[in-house]
Amino acid sequence: MIAVLVLAFAFLLGAVPFGLLLTRAAGMPDIRRTGSGNIGMTNVLRTGRRDLALLTLLLDAGKGAVGVVIGQRFGGETLALAAGVAAVLGHMYPPWLGFRGGKGVATGLGALLAAAFPFGLAACATWLAVIALFRYSSAASLAAFCLTPAYAMLFARWRLMLAAVVMAAFVVLRHRANIERLLAGTESRFGVRR
Repeated sequence: MIAVLVLAFAFLLGAVPFGLLLTRAAGMPDIRRTGSGNIGMTNVLRTGRRDLALLTLLLDAGKGAVGVVIGQRFGGETLALAAGVAAVLGHMYPPWLGFRGGKGVATGLGALLAAAFPFGLAACATWLAVIALFRYSSAASLAAFCLTPAYAMLFARWRLMLAAVVMAAFVVLRHRANIERLLAGTESRFGVRR
């Protein structure tokens, strides 16, 4: 029962759409009707509000981290990782937005940092390296999440590898349109308004 409550809490916490709430509080148009239509940091950045984009990033990452910490407190590593995944799914499929949310990248990175800091740091470093080289947020996100299971497998962290595989699968699923645009050469570069 405690595990169910922890997972439900992590999912509902993950479902808090900070990007949407922050831009609304700032008197801006609905973020879902501008740019990519996403509720995350990258789309908030396209509005020109770097302060709100940074705050969105921190709060979205915090959702994943808090879910993991609470899972660890009440059930150990397995529940912590499951709660991290639940927070990511909550961000992607928030019930109060018709199950149409963000792509789970910041929330997933926050969960990974809290669950296994070196691996979360490796995922963040991967994201930064790809964004620096190619300037595509979607490519950076895909690389970070698709490589994290390999990092975990390299060090025989099997539970972490499983959680990372699940996160990566959903991140790839949520980036289908981005993948099509990357292949077509029409994807927007990071920090560019559209």
